[in-house]
Amino acid sequence: MDFAYDATTEELRKRLLEFMDECVYPAEAEFEAQAAESGWSPPPLLEELKAEARRRGLWNLFLPGEHGAGLTNLQYAPLAEIMGRSPRIAPAATNCAAPDTGNMEVLAMFGTEEQRRRWLEPLLRGEIRSAFAMTEPDVASSDATNIATRIERDGDEYVINGRKWFTSGAMNPNCAIMIVMGKTDPEASSHRQQSMVLVPRDTPGVTVKRGMHVFGYTDGDHGGHAEVLFEDVRVPRENLIGEEGGGFAIAQARLGPGRIHHCMRLLGMAERAVDLMCERALARTAFGKPLARQGVVQDWIAESRVTIEQLRLLVLKTAWLMDTVGNRGAHTEIQAIKIATPKAVQEILDRAIQVHGGGGVSQDFPLAGLWAAARTLRLADGPDEVHKRSLAWRELKKHMAS
Repeated sequence: MDFAYDATTEELRKRLLEFMDECVYPAEAEFEAQAAESGWSPPPLLEELKAEARRRGLWNLFLPGEHGAGLTNLQYAPLAEIMGRSPRIAPAATNCAAPDTGNMEVLAMFGTEEQRRRWLEPLLRGEIRSAFAMTEPDVASSDATNIATRIERDGDEYVINGRKWFTSGAMNPNCAIMIVMGKTDPEASSHRQQSMVLVPRDTPGVTVKRGMHVFGYTDGDHGGHAEVLFEDVRVPRENLIGEEGGGFAIAQARLGPGRIHHCMRLLGMAERAVDLMCERALARTAFGKPLARQGVVQDWIAESRVTIEQLRLLVLKTAWLMDTVGNRGAHTEIQAIKIATPKAVQEILDRAIQVHGGGGVSQDFPLAGLWAAARTLRLADGPDEVHKRSLAWRELKKHMAS
């Protein structure tokens, strides 16, 4: 495994770091002020940043193949980490923000030519936003086979009935399309019951009931999370993604890259936390000496650095495996990083908050928002316990008699 940056990655890192220094960090205060006023709508400043990112060639970096920038996971990892230093702005500004990233990957991998023309192309251009409707309030959605939303065929149409929540992206006024997962055949085997269909947001019977807050945050900058009701919603059969019964497999194909992207960005969040922790420790004096001279603070800084370096190596190994043996071959590592990274970064952010005192939980620093994001990622794309259960079982099977 060689994790040295190639020439393409080095050039993109240079451009992205300049974009962060010249455009993103200076815009953070104004972005937050606009976000407070705009509610679920994206701050107006975002469009200016998107235009500048496109001008600099920093666009769709997440998507491999002909539809995106053509980067490997290993090439994208250090770029996503840089974006993670300002996760409310940089991913959206470069068209690398969830849930659009996962939805674009689904359309690129499984969509028909017409589905790609109608929905993928405007998403790639950043002209529309999208939503992903999988989680439900009435069942334990950590087990995707519990999904109760029905997708029933009626002639040349599918009829959808169900209730979703935390439908990421659905609160954005620019959201034009939803990918909805539901059951087409409750009698099939547990992993062949589900399918995915494309549902335009303005389809009759689709009701966006409310926006869901996350630790008090709206997450409006990337579209928010909505509770959505589907009542006799009709879409043409051509809106099926892939094949009937293929929804679970598509979800797994979507979530693999999503999980590693989250972990890549989490490393950037951790680096930002360490930077802020060091700056604060050097600038504040308590009990007669700078915080930087307090042993406990030095311990926090050292432990944080060691943890980041460990996590980065595991993330890079996972990216390398995904590139060389595929997502299935990297299954163990994908689960390992998803278990380890959010929890460890949450702890690093907690230390940085502690060093900042009251300021750490205020709006004057990004730490509270970063902490909320890291904590949420211990649930998003599968809770820790589900990944541990699956990972443990895979280890146990190595020792079971054949």
